[in-house]
Amino acid sequence: CSRNWNRAMSDENPAPAAPGFAFVAVLGAPNVGKSTLINRLVGTKVSIVSPKVQTTRARVLGICIAGPAQIVFIDTPGVFEPRRRLDRAMVAAAWTGAADADRICLLVDSAKGIDKDTRAIIKRLCEQGKRADLVLNKVDLVKKTALLELAGELNETGQDKTKVFDDTFMISAERGDGVDDLLAHLAATAPEGPWMFPEDQISDMPERLLAAEITREKLYLQLRQELPYAATVETEAWTEQDDGSARVEQVIYVQRATQKAIVLGKKGNRIKSIGAEARIELEELLGRRVHLFLFVKVREKWGDDPERYRDWGLDYNA
Repeated sequence: CSRNWNRAMSDENPAPAAPGFAFVAVLGAPNVGKSTLINRLVGTKVSIVSPKVQTTRARVLGICIAGPAQIVFIDTPGVFEPRRRLDRAMVAAAWTGAADADRICLLVDSAKGIDKDTRAIIKRLCEQGKRADLVLNKVDLVKKTALLELAGELNETGQDKTKVFDDTFMISAERGDGVDDLLAHLAATAPEGPWMFPEDQISDMPERLLAAEITREKLYLQLRQELPYAATVETEAWTEQDDGSARVEQVIYVQRATQKAIVLGKKGNRIKSIGAEARIELEELLGRRVHLFLFVKVREKWGDDPERYRDWGLDYNA
């Protein structure tokens, strides 16, 4: 897939004479590899990745061309039992993505097996009368016999003898094993219809939000368990420069002053490192120079601010 980040939609998409088009929602429990898979399918990063569960907050679209078909993958937040307002909004976004899709892929961590979140997802799919393709991820970490047993057990799940899964795929999103077969299957089963996006568009995410998400990823990767879910990032200003570069100003919001000190690090070394990593990746994705400036502010209840939810495309009242 090509690398132009986000062009406006056009009525002159260079699609084949008999094109196919499909929205494909990727569902799964937290941290099963949904974002990694979609980045692999699209061919570049459209969704951030970290070892933390619930890294993906908003619904993200990744757009890919496979033969005559245009496939739009919906990267949804992990589905789990929500406890906070933000949790409820993310889970609601995941199910909205599934409702809007032409096809659903349920991604399961093969090494972890069938946990309560995966069982809950399957139960809800049954209740809604929806079918899905089963995608077993991280197969390189599991013995073949155990993998076959897991696939068999999952394919027997359902309610009132109603099967949930149409096809089963075994992949490693990290290594790319089996991903081409999955993409070929989705392209072959895409309903016939015109493409909805230009050929070289890979996502619908605005550049301002992309920049904030990239910085949040670097924040999570560097801080790990030091700052579980107490931080968010916003792009406050984006100025186009005469030389074609962009000046980007972002604020990292934390909930307590002690967390601000953690983000800044000794003599500001931590935030400098976060900024440098984010800038390098942004320049690579956008194809131009970026001047990134980071600030840290304390906002105790940023997770209860309706404006944050609007920016992420989440329902504050979910």
